[in-house]
Amino acid sequence: MLIANTIAVVADKIFTLPLENIDASHAWFGLLAYSLQIYFDFTGYSDMAIGLASMFGIRFLENFNYPYVSRSIREFWRRWHISLSNWFGDYLYISLGGNRVSECRVYFNLLTVFLLCGLWHGASWNFIIWGLFHGAFLVLERTILFTYVLKILPRAFQHFYTQTIISFGWVFFRSSTLKHSIGFTKTLLGLQLHHNRKNIPIQQYLDKKVVIVIGFAILGSSGILSTLIRLLKDVPSRILNKHAQMLAQLVLTLFWIVVFVSIFLLSIMAIASGHYNPFIYFRF
Repeated sequence: MLIANTIAVVADKIFTLPLENIDASHAWFGLLAYSLQIYFDFTGYSDMAIGLASMFGIRFLENFNYPYVSRSIREFWRRWHISLSNWFGDYLYISLGGNRVSECRVYFNLLTVFLLCGLWHGASWNFIIWGLFHGAFLVLERTILFTYVLKILPRAFQHFYTQTIISFGWVFFRSSTLKHSIGFTKTLLGLQLHHNRKNIPIQQYLDKKVVIVIGFAILGSSGILSTLIRLLKDVPSRILNKHAQMLAQLVLTLFWIVVFVSIFLLSIMAIASGHYNPFIYFRF
């Protein structure tokens, strides 16, 4: 909530601006904001469900596993909204024949599944195109030539390719109309120029709070933050002296108590003082 709601203000402002008022820098920044917003909104509701279930002794599987570190669209769908992917896989893809049919039929199955995945999110052309867009790249990644080229590329290029495709897909997921999606995509690519565009500096969306939150969002969604936390937890076990080890464990425990209580209080304060709480998954 602290991350998604803060970034949502920026994403909503840019995506609701008339296309003639934004340039490529605005479009890319708005797309970055929305990409982070939708991840922290979706993974946040999942973590809430997992935590509430744990209080009753019920274990739910993780629903998001750092999808933005993926190096292919296929890997992305193994990490993004895992429960939805598993449901479509078990009850639709396998029922259609899965991988046990001819390659052309597999392509048809993938496109059918993602067409229906798009419709599941909403009955509009935007969601249909979003679903088919992902389905098309999953089909492409099954071809021998594309798979070979993707594997020999450096990891940085694999990440770049995957994140670029995901980002362009989010344009259709977020935009209210197909016309806006197409116009926004053209702006991203620098193909839609407006000579009479009002000069709105992008700095107006970047206050200190937004910059800090986006920084934490990037660290969190990339797995860097979790790696640092894991290394910090391992510090006491690396100390040989038992008394020093116990002291380090005590200090670390107190540190985590302060961190979690602070986050909890900040969340309550944000709910009590703010009126902007766009829990976007309610749309679906």
